[in-house]
Amino acid sequence: MIHPAAAAWQPARDCALCPRLKDFRTRNRGLFPAFHNAPVPAFGPLSARLLVVGLAPGLKGANRTGRPFTGDYAGDLLYATLLDQGFAQGRYGAAGDDGLSLSSCRITNAVRCVPPENKPTPAETTTCNRHLAAELAAMPDARAVLALGAIAHRAVLAALGLRQAAHPFTHGAIHGIGGALRLYDSYHCSRLNTNTGRLTAPMFQAVVARIARDLAANNPLPPAQP
Repeated sequence: MIHPAAAAWQPARDCALCPRLKDFRTRNRGLFPAFHNAPVPAFGPLSARLLVVGLAPGLKGANRTGRPFTGDYAGDLLYATLLDQGFAQGRYGAAGDDGLSLSSCRITNAVRCVPPENKPTPAETTTCNRHLAAELAAMPDARAVLALGAIAHRAVLAALGLRQAAHPFTHGAIHGIGGALRLYDSYHCSRLNTNTGRLTAPMFQAVVARIARDLAANNPLPPAQP
């Protein structure tokens, strides 16, 4: 069954809101006709208690497979960690049909279309934010949001109408962002960050393990600052 507000959080296949991304998508459809080459939909149930927010699809990763982080280098660490902490079941095979499933977890991106050089502009992130806001609004059971990187962190705050200065991004930080909802920060699990040691597997695993513990214990946090 399609949720009645589905169009609000999932851009149309030929979304033209961001001209640069539309042009790049059109070129890629000619170069890679077997790829997904469209806004990448979220993965996981709307009933999830955890929403993971990344930056944008990779050209030959999620833009190819049509599933967030699937086929991207970052997906290796992300899905292995979600499996370890019980947020995923099955086997991650870096393909949309690998049989992997998520429970109490949903994954999306701040920008749904692949950007040139993996770098969306601030204007593109702002334009796509309407979809993230609608997605959060459609997840009444969400209690945790994991932002992978500073851009995803800022996108979540913008989607909720919160001041950026009140919630600075720091790896490992936890922010109360309204009611029972918490925002957890991690450096993005990109090849660059893991190869340089800015983010190690134990560092990332510790963040996700903390989320799992907090969800299990319903640990309270102070109310959000406006």
